[in-house]
Amino acid sequence: MPYPEQFVAPMRADLTRLGVEELRSAAEVDGAVRHTRGTLMIVVNSICGCAAGQARPGVALALRHGVRPRRIATVFAGADIEATDRARSYFTGYAPSSPSIGLLREGQLVWMLERGQIENQGPEQIAAMLTAAFDQFCATATA
Repeated sequence: MPYPEQFVAPMRADLTRLGVEELRSAAEVDGAVRHTRGTLMIVVNSICGCAAGQARPGVALALRHGVRPRRIATVFAGADIEATDRARSYFTGYAPSSPSIGLLREGQLVWMLERGQIENQGPEQIAAMLTAAFDQFCATATA
């Protein structure tokens, strides 16, 4: 049974107010993966404390960086169950965890940040890991 919307709405807003797109169904996740040229970051949001204290603030800091994924989306574990399961299906080789953040390029997972890497870090450290991944996988080559 999903979490009640009144519980998760403020936690959704922590990301959507930054312009992060919510994906609430498996079809929306598939569409985002299939139709995004370049890089897509999917944040698996969560009701837990490390999502509130570390992951969401870390994402907010990282999104100030000059290099970013072309598209940034989120699913909510425990609320958007079908969407979360589908997002995790693209995170091949990684056990389901939340919060977590996957970076896909042309539909293929190229970088992953799991809960175990989030829970003992501060927002600044998470932002640093994200921006390093952005620089590595999202920057476009210029001639």
